Amino acid sequence: MASSSSIFQQANKFTILHLRFLMIMLLCHTPHESKLCSTNQNHHQLIFSPSQPRSALETLNLDGYFSYQNTAHAARDFGNRFFFRPAAVLHPKSVPDIASTVKHVYEMGAGTVAARGHGHSLQGQAQADGGIVINMESLIRPRRGGGDGGGRYVDVSGGELWIDVLKETVKHGLTPKSWTDYLHLTVGGTLSNGGISGQAFRHGPQISNVQQLEVVTGKGEVVTCSEKQNAELFFSVLGGLGQFGIITRARISLEPAPNMVKWIRVLYSDFSQFSSDQEHLISLDESFDYIEGFVIINRTGLLNNWQSSFHPKDPVQASQFISDGKTLYCLEVAKYFSTQHDSNETVDMQIQGLLSNLHFIPSTLFISEVSYVGFLDRVHVAEMKLREQGLWEVPHPWLSLLIPGSKMAQFASEVFGSIVTDSSNGPILIYPLNQSKWNNIKKTSLVTPREDVIYHVSFLASAVPSSTGEDGLDYILARNQRILDFSSGAGIGLKQYLPHYTTQEDWKAHFGSKWEVFLKRKLTYDPLAILAPGHRIFKRQYQIQEQTITEGLLKNT
Repeated sequence: MASSSSIFQQANKFTILHLRFLMIMLLCHTPHESKLCSTNQNHHQLIFSPSQPRSALETLNLDGYFSYQNTAHAARDFGNRFFFRPAAVLHPKSVPDIASTVKHVYEMGAGTVAARGHGHSLQGQAQADGGIVINMESLIRPRRGGGDGGGRYVDVSGGELWIDVLKETVKHGLTPKSWTDYLHLTVGGTLSNGGISGQAFRHGPQISNVQQLEVVTGKGEVVTCSEKQNAELFFSVLGGLGQFGIITRARISLEPAPNMVKWIRVLYSDFSQFSSDQEHLISLDESFDYIEGFVIINRTGLLNNWQSSFHPKDPVQASQFISDGKTLYCLEVAKYFSTQHDSNETVDMQIQGLLSNLHFIPSTLFISEVSYVGFLDRVHVAEMKLREQGLWEVPHPWLSLLIPGSKMAQFASEVFGSIVTDSSNGPILIYPLNQSKWNNIKKTSLVTPREDVIYHVSFLASAVPSSTGEDGLDYILARNQRILDFSSGAGIGLKQYLPHYTTQEDWKAHFGSKWEVFLKRKLTYDPLAILAPGHRIFKRQYQIQEQTITEGLLKNT
């Protein structure tokens, strides 16, 4: 017979488990529906009494500070579609500022916290309705470089912009290996999503090029993690949409930096030739250093526009090319080189050798020579022009997809030129990636199709405010939904990159076989669902088998 002491301990443990279960059910809430242009009058996740927000936080001993009045900037993002106002914004000056704040919310047993970088979320993912937003750009920490068995690296703050990391590392002749197309994003922000660009076919996304992280969990604990130290947290956070921890420091792998780039564009009228050449290039051991592409539909005077930045190999033939009304596919590639070690002639011979096996339209070969930093920061140049025209801070109903290579031709046949009939309101990116070259990607939280070769396809539309036409927000959103509906009906098997869903079932379908692991990680590192509420993944109303919850709690008791 069990002793009275052991019976009491078992009963006490049972009570604690069920109390924790009830807390999770009560606090893992996000709104059922998205709010479009919400005025945010009624908070769904108030962490304090509205009349006493300061008293609950001013007991914390911080190096930084909270702001309570000027919080409107934290209720908007690049998407310009969702506006959820926080109760307070933390401007941290140290990691303990962040840890103390999260721990305070955790111990209160209520509230939410969102880490906000440069504000480039698309659908309110870095917002916290009535909660706390942490301004990660305030967390400036000294950069430290070094080298070990994993190669050269640099330690940077999670709130630092990639453009600043680049400018600093090239001073030492080094550079990170993998990038996003736009560098004015924070390190923690892109590592929480994946970080994909034209270098990912070779080096993998940015999350494949991280040696170590420092993370503040949903319990307010500061944890250093890597493949060999606290590995479960390390892989959870990478591509984890901010659900398991706030990245406060990242150790980024480096390689020798080039200083110049040969930047090349060519056109195809046949999709099968275009995709075949792209896949050929990413399969080579010695290829270009950057491989992307985009779709051009119903554009006029295309090559004339290119000539402001590129030089045609044959100006006469290029001037005779007509793009009007056609659906064309542009292959965009780049070859990096160092003027100290590589001659122009050698680089040109390498490029010619690679191009000689491709099947593009000969008259459309255009080339430009630019600096390495200038090439990587090319989108920022376009940004400044759009800002001057007042066309930057508009709604951006973007749709980014990862598509199995075996289904790409079927997708293209229906979508390009049928569902999507014009590309004048934003670029349509398309390029293949080779997952077999990605380091430990299956262990991370990033969800991708289960094929070695997948395509990244992004519809990067900008909507004209108040327009009811084809350049209006409603039309573009409806078009995006047509793409998704077709893909679902045709069994394309795509996964959304930078995903956004409003129902628990959609999130479960998105994660698929990773859902149970994702849920267990959430219970381990953020059991009260404090972090990243803007993704709307965990809700009070969400029902889960008690056994799954109990197993997760027992594991952490």
